Amino acid sequence: MGQYVVRRLLQMVPVFIGATMLIFLMVNVMGDPVAGLCGDRQCDPATAAQLRKEFGLDKPVWQQYLTYMGNVFTGDFGTAFNGQEVTELMSTAFPVTIRLTIVAIVFQVVIGITLGVVTGLRRGRPVDTGVLLLTLVVISVPTFVTGLLLQLLLGVEWGWIRPSVSPAAPFGELLIPGLVLASVSLAYVTRLTRTSIAENRRSDYVRTAIAKGLPRHRVVTRHLLRNSLIPVVTFIGADIGFLMGGAIVTERIFNIHGVGYQLYQGILRQNTQTVVGFVTVLVLVFLLCNLVVDLLYAVLDPRIRYA
Repeated sequence: MGQYVVRRLLQMVPVFIGATMLIFLMVNVMGDPVAGLCGDRQCDPATAAQLRKEFGLDKPVWQQYLTYMGNVFTGDFGTAFNGQEVTELMSTAFPVTIRLTIVAIVFQVVIGITLGVVTGLRRGRPVDTGVLLLTLVVISVPTFVTGLLLQLLLGVEWGWIRPSVSPAAPFGELLIPGLVLASVSLAYVTRLTRTSIAENRRSDYVRTAIAKGLPRHRVVTRHLLRNSLIPVVTFIGADIGFLMGGAIVTERIFNIHGVGYQLYQGILRQNTQTVVGFVTVLVLVFLLCNLVVDLLYAVLDPRIRYA
């Protein structure tokens, strides 16, 4: 297991470099950040030249990338065009988005897997049909519609929640935004669990466990569910990165100043340092989540061994 982890960590290095290089190139060709600093008016040539020199934008792109990567490995993600350190922005944005993501993942695991197990064991019955229709509706409705509708009903009309989240963003205020963020993924987890449970019910090892006289709950939890969760864990592991990076709509609706909000502001103001810095951390999140998912395979299925 230890050798496998070391090998996977070494494999992450070229993937990380390739992903960050692609992101850096894409962000640097989306527009002139100096022009964005001057607003609608054209920058004075002397001022523009000074700004480019100050932020290193007068150098070739490949040299800018090497300088950036060298600083990243020392924990320096650069300085935003407003003079604020990107790491300072991260220190306030990532804790909020991490809490929001945790709430969303809990909804996926608790509600999604529970509904998937219930419908998988009762395939073809009314409860199965009802849940399938409900998940289809959730998948079909855009996230911003769901978010605005819940905000209007629960926050404005009925007053059950705050229409917007306070700057501290405690877990209690993130329940509804977390549900909105997880809604589509929750529907997919439900369907994926249902399909996996329904297929594995007909497997030989399940029939053998039933023939041995094992209690139904033990057959479901120890045998059927354990093997059926492998594709679900794969989906949830990859979805953690998508939730953190794709929270722009949810954070905008509920006025949450997290990663999505900072990315939106960075793109809007063509603040390349902020965008590249935040996306670099999200790439690391994706890589680490994939590693954890691979290790969980051996926990869920004892037949899987890593040399």
